[in-house]
Amino acid sequence: MSVGKTSAGDIAATFDAAAADFDRVTPQVWGPAGQSLVFAAGLRAGDVVLDVGCGTGSAALAAAAAVGPTGQVHAIDLSDDLLEHGRVTASDRALLNIEFVRADATEWEPPSTVPAAGYDAVLASYSVFFLPHMDAAFARLARLVRPGGTVGVTTWRAPALHEFAAVFFDALTPHLQAPLPESARTVADAERLDSAGKLRAWLAAAGTTGTVVRELSNLIPATEEFCWNLVLGSGLRGALAGLPDATIERVRTDVMALITDRGLHTVDASTLVGTAAVTGSR
Repeated sequence: MSVGKTSAGDIAATFDAAAADFDRVTPQVWGPAGQSLVFAAGLRAGDVVLDVGCGTGSAALAAAAAVGPTGQVHAIDLSDDLLEHGRVTASDRALLNIEFVRADATEWEPPSTVPAAGYDAVLASYSVFFLPHMDAAFARLARLVRPGGTVGVTTWRAPALHEFAAVFFDALTPHLQAPLPESARTVADAERLDSAGKLRAWLAAAGTTGTVVRELSNLIPATEEFCWNLVLGSGLRGALAGLPDATIERVRTDVMALITDRGLHTVDASTLVGTAAVTGSR
């Protein structure tokens, strides 16, 4: 459910543009998944946590509440605008144990405040499949976790968002000078993780043990407000880049018409929540 795996700069630009709309779907999408991930990770008071691709902080803010004032959370993302939303929310909630940092996850090094053994947990909610060279990048992140610590990810469970994304791209294509290539309609690495079996095997292959995958069913009424907020507040927004406002409004009208024509009553945002224990040493 995005516009291909592109450069770090392109990803940052897409989500900077989406920042104002991103939180509009937090109550229905990002929030439930982030909270579920934190619960599944079994965080405890005093834990030190890294949240990768944190967005506006759905998982990171929940983690900060879970680890309490004796713990700490580092929330990193490429989008300055998403991070600023997270900072404001943390301030509003008086959470003093969380730091939102613009950083590339493939280069992140724990600051001196992290114990020498490593993080107690590394979390990635709907973000691991945006990492370049996903397997190697995730293996590196897992090495930042202490032995026996936890890695946790959320991914889309097939066929989540497939029908909605098809409606969006079918509505968009007539307004483009050239059709989008198929590779621009999906994130290939996300499809490698879109079933419980695939995610379980992938986590095990990363050198973890005790893998548990939970399925979060999430079927959201396809109201006009929610559907367009999901376009503008997600990676789908990147496909609208460069289009005039009038064209974007026509795309919106066509999306809603197709949703009605195809009888799309709900948007499937079902999610897999996978956790595993890290083995070995850093």
